Amino acid sequence: MGISQLEVRPLTPDTWEDFETVMGAGGGARGCWCMHWRLSIQEWMEGKGDGNRAAMCELAKRETPPGVVAYLDDEPVAWCGFGDRSEYPRMRRSPLLKPVDDEPVVSLTCLFVKKGRRGEGLFSKLISAVCEHLAQTAEANTVEAYPVEPADGRKAGADTAMTGIASAFLAAGFTEVARPRSDRPVLRYALR
Repeated sequence: MGISQLEVRPLTPDTWEDFETVMGAGGGARGCWCMHWRLSIQEWMEGKGDGNRAAMCELAKRETPPGVVAYLDDEPVAWCGFGDRSEYPRMRRSPLLKPVDDEPVVSLTCLFVKKGRRGEGLFSKLISAVCEHLAQTAEANTVEAYPVEPADGRKAGADTAMTGIASAFLAAGFTEVARPRSDRPVLRYALR
């Protein structure tokens, strides 16, 4: 399967049902609906499930989409949430994910592959397709990601894997710019 077969479309009211298909009835991990970094922990917990779903639905109506749905042969198979770093107050407050410098970046905050399509090697293809999309649409020249890098022989848990796995980003051409913790590199990709 080549990258050209993986198409991304912005999350809008027109692609909302496809986003729901990818996220499943549970809204991704624990009713998140990709709102984890956009809200305080209290707001996120209070909105868990339907509240977070409604909040993301409102974001899908904005002129600047909060991410893209990825398709293989018109089947929605994955999601990538992103935005200007300023859209993520929880990330800005995190000692682990605080900015490494003042460079404007598009933050990739969530990668989610639909249940039943996992294990097919879609992550690197999704990342590459998202970067192609952002090269055409983003104002910033740099994409930044905050994946996990599990220790040898270990797997990332659902709560940490939402930001992606480092090896998939490296395979898509990202380079490491910081490592605030041994298992959490900060990776970047130049769009232009």
